[in-house]
Amino acid sequence: MNILLEFFVVTFRVLWAFVLAAAKWLVRPKEKSVAGQVCLITGAGSGLGRLFALEFARRRALLVLWDINTQSNEETAGMVRHIYREMAEQAAAAAPGVAADGEKDVLPHSNLQVYTYTCDVGKRENVYLTAERVRKEVGEVSVLVNNAGVVSGHHLLECPDELIERTMMVNCHAHFWTTKAFLPKMLEMNHGHIVTVASSLGLFSTAGVEDYCASKFGAVGFHESLSHELKAAEKDGIKTTLVCPYLVDTGMFRGCRIRKEIEPFLPPLKPEYCVKQAMRAILTDQPMICTPRLMYMVTFMKSILPFEAVVCMYRFLGADKCMYPFIAQRKQATNNNEAKNGI
Repeated sequence: MNILLEFFVVTFRVLWAFVLAAAKWLVRPKEKSVAGQVCLITGAGSGLGRLFALEFARRRALLVLWDINTQSNEETAGMVRHIYREMAEQAAAAAPGVAADGEKDVLPHSNLQVYTYTCDVGKRENVYLTAERVRKEVGEVSVLVNNAGVVSGHHLLECPDELIERTMMVNCHAHFWTTKAFLPKMLEMNHGHIVTVASSLGLFSTAGVEDYCASKFGAVGFHESLSHELKAAEKDGIKTTLVCPYLVDTGMFRGCRIRKEIEPFLPPLKPEYCVKQAMRAILTDQPMICTPRLMYMVTFMKSILPFEAVVCMYRFLGADKCMYPFIAQRKQATNNNEAKNGI
């Protein structure tokens, strides 16, 4: 094709993409069904991972829960089973073969199950071995939610190398291992969905959490490259969603503070709100979701402004040292534990 003609075609497609994106703001796309599909969630024992598990359970997915903490993972599984029981009771009271939402049941509620696995996603071999168990005991995974995450809470020069490596392994490298474990079957079937739970700190950074920012930037880069690879391979049946929330009130960054005058307008997100927004994006095949929407503007401004202008903006918002109170609390807690244990 003549390059000039192709240029006009590409221009039209770009403009049409803007029109479609705008239309989705006005008309909410219909959510797809995940009923009966195997959904694997890492870091399911607490925080966002637990809430993702409950949301997928309400949509009648078969849950596979991974966490390094066996007890908390089983607690999440108990909550999921409770939801399954409630849905089974509602289905029994309703007309046969009709779900509570009026749609035909894809999978009988009595067949819904949740499987738990203790897995350290920061260890490659542990991931591959556990993935093989999942394939044998449950089946092929259709929805992969890479959610597990850790934070060291130390300034760079005070952070032990082992903690830096741990942060990178769990927050970034684990995405490679889980995806390599489950993507081949998705490619074969041309069906699946890979969700990367990153962070706004994977789009722009702040002081004091270099290892965390690096790991989340890495997760974002991995996700974007994987999305392009799937498009290049014309595997349009495999969807990807990148989740980049602002500070979430899960306790992970307890003590983090921005400027007090600004904080009422940009408070920490409620975990439930964050997950509901992410679920809407996942179920409508939205490629990326930032919460709140202001994060899109911050990312855009960071991309076009000179670095010194970004520094001025950070200082005005109190975002330049927002992690310092959190780091101080972590350091104090560590010192108290050492004193308590006589170290």
